[in-house]
Amino acid sequence: MLRTHARTPHASDRFPPMAKPDDNPEHVSIAKHRRARHDYAILDTYEAGLVLTGSEVKSLRDGKANLSDAYGIVRNGEIFLLNLHISPYERASYNNHEPTRTRKLLLHKREIRRLIGAVERQGLTLVPLELYFKRGVAKVAMALGKGKKLHDKRDAEKQRDADREIARAVRTR
Repeated sequence: MLRTHARTPHASDRFPPMAKPDDNPEHVSIAKHRRARHDYAILDTYEAGLVLTGSEVKSLRDGKANLSDAYGIVRNGEIFLLNLHISPYERASYNNHEPTRTRKLLLHKREIRRLIGAVERQGLTLVPLELYFKRGVAKVAMALGKGKKLHDKRDAEKQRDADREIARAVRTR
């Protein structure tokens, strides 16, 4: 004789599976270069990958980076990022990295050609705007910038103040 046992209902049978909270958001900012938009007129922006070591990635996940003195250069048909300060990872022993070493940027070939032309012929500057993780991969937002003169900075500040006054007047109506 064949016996069948009645199965007791389980909680997963009664309720649909819950959506997991977003543990890995699309864009996690690490560091921003706040003075870049003040000191440079930004003409174009690019997203580039970085060639990093393991201890650098761990330190970036801790948020230990400084973009304030960093800039990009062209060398042998490749783009490099200089003076990006990534603090040494305290739990890495002798395998630690040099904090301000030159790091190679990963871009498409046509983007590199465009950047080389702009930097060498037009005299523009490669400025990093932001360092972030995108889907777990470290990226840097690079911009082609033209240095602002003092009077340009003053004009931008006057325009910002005027826009703020207009917004304040519209809000009180």
